[in-house]
Amino acid sequence: MLDDVTLAPSAKALTLGNHQVWPPVVLAPMAGITNVAFRRLCREQGGGVYVCEMITTRALVERIPKTLKMIQFAPDEGFRSLQLYGVDPDVTAAAARMVAEENLADHIDLNFGCPVPKVTRRGGGSALPWRRRLFGRIVTQAVRAAAPAGIPVTVKMRKGIDDDHLTYVEAGLIAQEAGVAAVALHARTAEQRYSGTADWDAIATLKQALDVPVLGNGDIWEADDAMRMVAHTGVDGVVVGRGCLGRPWLFKDLHAAFDGVRSQELPTLGEVAAVMSRHAHLLVEALEDEKHGCADFRKHIAWYLKGFPVGGDLRRSLSMVSSLAQLDDLLGKLDADAPFPRESLGQPRGRVNAPGKVSLPYGWLDSRDDDTVPEGAEMDNSGG
Repeated sequence: MLDDVTLAPSAKALTLGNHQVWPPVVLAPMAGITNVAFRRLCREQGGGVYVCEMITTRALVERIPKTLKMIQFAPDEGFRSLQLYGVDPDVTAAAARMVAEENLADHIDLNFGCPVPKVTRRGGGSALPWRRRLFGRIVTQAVRAAAPAGIPVTVKMRKGIDDDHLTYVEAGLIAQEAGVAAVALHARTAEQRYSGTADWDAIATLKQALDVPVLGNGDIWEADDAMRMVAHTGVDGVVVGRGCLGRPWLFKDLHAAFDGVRSQELPTLGEVAAVMSRHAHLLVEALEDEKHGCADFRKHIAWYLKGFPVGGDLRRSLSMVSSLAQLDDLLGKLDADAPFPRESLGQPRGRVNAPGKVSLPYGWLDSRDDDTVPEGAEMDNSGG
């Protein structure tokens, strides 16, 4: 699929504070996905930034055990990247200060892109940039809190709430003024959720408006998609989310493409099975519980097997595994020589849903300059 794509051997390393990142590729934080086990699988394929799951600022500041477990990094993670979610500027600043003073990470990303109703109805995620003064306070205070330790802060956002309430250019300028190291744009609105097509023209518009690095996110299923996005928008790097689900080797293709090399990893089913087994073993090791680790791995199975000729009974058995021995036994029943299904290339993976009305706090759209924190805005303390 790379034959007609212009590669990017002249692309520059992504500068985040004192760090130079090559290739300029970021693994998007995904709840329940980008834990230490999955990050390790992806990091082994190539360089870049590999972000942990979204962490709730209140839960971090209050040192909720589940949250502290989520921010653990492997000893060989050279650039530890952590994404924070918060609605209260003071709590967000306290969380950033904690990260800085306790050396919990090397990079902080602020979440302003989540479209999930339980987040937006509190005024958080992709709803928050509409309140531009509140947005500015959160970003400014986080940047100031992280600065003494030299920790760069970035923001990830969407185009806006819906097509009638777009915020991305103004929010990008506010974030730039606040001192962020880069801005990432998922080129969909909150209303779109994960439906439709990402608006790469919006990414190009944001790139033209800002001086800080801009990263593009949305519809990168293959390395050639990343190259097309760079050519179309001029962005300084790309953010990959759903495209790597069940395909950690995508980062090898992305690394090669940014190096100007044509490569596309198409593993056989046997090779995929070996990655699946390794993923599950890493999860068990990270969670320190075999049953819990295997249960957590189940959601990955359909992504790994997408398009492969695997019978329904075997798929169902795999989706109910409770031990590593059972998993490895079932993986051994797959047709190891089955070729990778080319028809699945370039196709959406993970969540694909219909647009939906965005849940917002009462009166949220009445004023863009109201910077009060919505009552009950902070997420619960159960974790990230």
